[in-house]
Amino acid sequence: MTDTPWLGDACSLVDAYRAGERSPLEELELTLAAIEASGLNAISFLDTDRAREAAAEADVDRPFGGVPVGVKELDSVQGWPDTAACVALRDRVADHDATWVPRVREAGAVLFGMTTASEFGGVNLTRTNLNGATRNPWNLECTPGGSSGGAAAAVAGGLCTIGSGGDGGGSIRIPAGFCGLLGLKATYGRIPIGPNVTVAMMTAVLGPLARSVRDCARWFDVCNGFDRHDPYSLARVDGWEAALGTHDLRGGRVAIVPDLGVAEVDPEVAGIVVEAGEWLAKQAGLETVDVDIHLPELSLEWALSGLPSVLRELGDRYPDCEGDLTPEIRLGLMAVKNMYSLESRMRVEANRAEMNEAMARIFENVDFVISSTNPAVAFAAEGPLPFEFNGKPVGPGNNGALTIPSNIYGNPAISIPAGTSEGLPVGLQVIGPHFSEPLLLDLALVVENGRPWPLVAPGAPL
Repeated sequence: MTDTPWLGDACSLVDAYRAGERSPLEELELTLAAIEASGLNAISFLDTDRAREAAAEADVDRPFGGVPVGVKELDSVQGWPDTAACVALRDRVADHDATWVPRVREAGAVLFGMTTASEFGGVNLTRTNLNGATRNPWNLECTPGGSSGGAAAAVAGGLCTIGSGGDGGGSIRIPAGFCGLLGLKATYGRIPIGPNVTVAMMTAVLGPLARSVRDCARWFDVCNGFDRHDPYSLARVDGWEAALGTHDLRGGRVAIVPDLGVAEVDPEVAGIVVEAGEWLAKQAGLETVDVDIHLPELSLEWALSGLPSVLRELGDRYPDCEGDLTPEIRLGLMAVKNMYSLESRMRVEANRAEMNEAMARIFENVDFVISSTNPAVAFAAEGPLPFEFNGKPVGPGNNGALTIPSNIYGNPAISIPAGTSEGLPVGLQVIGPHFSEPLLLDLALVVENGRPWPLVAPGAPL
């Protein structure tokens, strides 16, 4: 018996179960032991008794039969904490499962506990008053990103092979990029976000933090498909894993624009993205073209527009709970109260329309856009968010400027490991038009086969 959890991908773990090389209960115990010994601070809650029951009864013939899976802290599992990573909600308990949870359980997964997230998913930094700072397994002084930072840290850190995430402004792709993982932000509505869904800004989607392309595809095989509790969810599409590698990518047109014309990107990171993007284009038979990309800069009102839903969750606890909130959420709520108005909402809608038109024009000319996932490699685990870049000030919007456009437009984008800078991972983002996820996965497969990335960080589990 080995002394570490499985350090391959989830699909190969299922294969090992079926071959009799491992057992689900053995794997769960290794996962729990690794979590106990870990310095990543990636897990906020464990349900060991229920997990052991599920592992003992796991059917390894199912897609994720016996695979330990971490659930993002912002998702709902009946009977588990429902804190939104906020001290003010520390005693709240979920009274229902998120729609995807029974689907993954039916596929045989063993849900063992919750991975840390940023408070209300508000920033790309997983540091909260409730849980403290989560650490990047590539460098413990650095953040894994956010808001799905705990999932990324756990998967890249060797604690579990796959974890759930959500992406409302880059919260799957940003931590995937920072931690050297695969992260697909799907077309809006691909995986239902109900029940009890509030539509809000219509930017958030669900998906996994994964070590491999096939793991990601298998997750979508299991989780995608319409649910009437989410009226904006899409009809089911089958065959995600089976279709990997079958699409003819040759002749597609791609623009390689590391900064998307809107972000300040570290020169070394940009160089890595250009080199990797050119290699990918050549290997996939894509035609590289020059396209002027001019994305609008988002207003302050857009940055604040999601915060009314935070007020809704806090209810009558606010403003008495202000002292319990992280600085970013506290200051954001203060700004909303003082600044948000009908005129603000009008500018938000104008921003959305302008971004949608800009993205539509791009895909009238190209099939894909390659950019950096993040402006730079991971920053300090305790924060603050970077407000200076190469010696010049930048606004907080720079941190999500590369990922947010696809959330607004609702199209898919994928972060693929592309190399390292300063010993930390660099993510290459490939952006495609609506419903092009199978093509994005095949492009990721080209990279995975030709330039395989480490499935876990050096030295993991940590």
